[in-house]
Amino acid sequence: MSSSSDAVSQGHLGRRQFLGAAGLAVLATLPTATVNAAPPLPSPKAPRVRLALSTYSYWHFKTAKVPIETVIDHAANLGVQGVDILHRQMDSEDPAYLQKLKRHAFMSGVDLICLSIHQDFVDPNPIERKKAVDHTLRCIELAYQMGIPCIRLNSGRWNTIASFDDLMKARGVEPVLPGYTEEDGFRWCTECIEQCLVRAEQRGVILALENHWGLTRTPEGLLRALNAIKSPWLGGLMDTGNFLEDPYPKLEMIAPKTVFVQAKTYFGGGEWYTLDLDYKRIAGILGKVGYQGYVSLEFEGKEAPETGVPKSLAVLRKAFGLAAR
Repeated sequence: MSSSSDAVSQGHLGRRQFLGAAGLAVLATLPTATVNAAPPLPSPKAPRVRLALSTYSYWHFKTAKVPIETVIDHAANLGVQGVDILHRQMDSEDPAYLQKLKRHAFMSGVDLICLSIHQDFVDPNPIERKKAVDHTLRCIELAYQMGIPCIRLNSGRWNTIASFDDLMKARGVEPVLPGYTEEDGFRWCTECIEQCLVRAEQRGVILALENHWGLTRTPEGLLRALNAIKSPWLGGLMDTGNFLEDPYPKLEMIAPKTVFVQAKTYFGGGEWYTLDLDYKRIAGILGKVGYQGYVSLEFEGKEAPETGVPKSLAVLRKAFGLAAR
């Protein structure tokens, strides 16, 4: 019995020795460089972005609302990956409507990526500030129900210039409310944002504070608000068209904090003003900080969006090195 086992064992060993020798013989025939070379390292990837389309591009508050579903269809037809929904453009906040939008986007192969909302935290009346906080909390829930991972925040402004048209004539600069200071405004703003962050984290919705009018009209103001609050659920929203003078150094200042970009274009002349923005330069600014998120087109020109939007997307694709579909 033992001799038979020894024979089987020796047979197995012989076969193993033979196969091992055969393998070495094959390796010996290969060039040395092939045998010894380490696998090639992947080349460094350039920062990539994805294009999105703001529903605001088709509705500037001055005409009948363009349905969100229509903009989703345009985005799909234009080869754009995401849609940034303007809250005021929605038909309702009814759950059935929210789910209808989510389904429509999914069936169109388009992601819903941001809910751009309005609120004003700069108010001496705590009741009004609570209304703004409650509105923001409600919008976080709306975004969560639609599967949207980001909402646009405004800091708010002093409203000492009541008309937005007049504010634009003043280049966005307005006096502080008599009896109060900028310190008061920033304190109110940061306290309100902090009240929203727990819900934002629970729902997985990033709060993106825009360089909008009011406290965040300047890069210093935006960074002051962002740096006052330490949370991974708060970041900056870079609107390329909201620094009216010498924009590029200002965009460079806020780029490291940027989590979302809204890119303005003005074919046909702007609704309130026109900027000649160098998007190749802006792409370089974002590339230096490794930005890899969405760039959402906000077409704000007077040209019909049916032609102005495709032209604008062509500008952005060329600047960011993105191929057309």
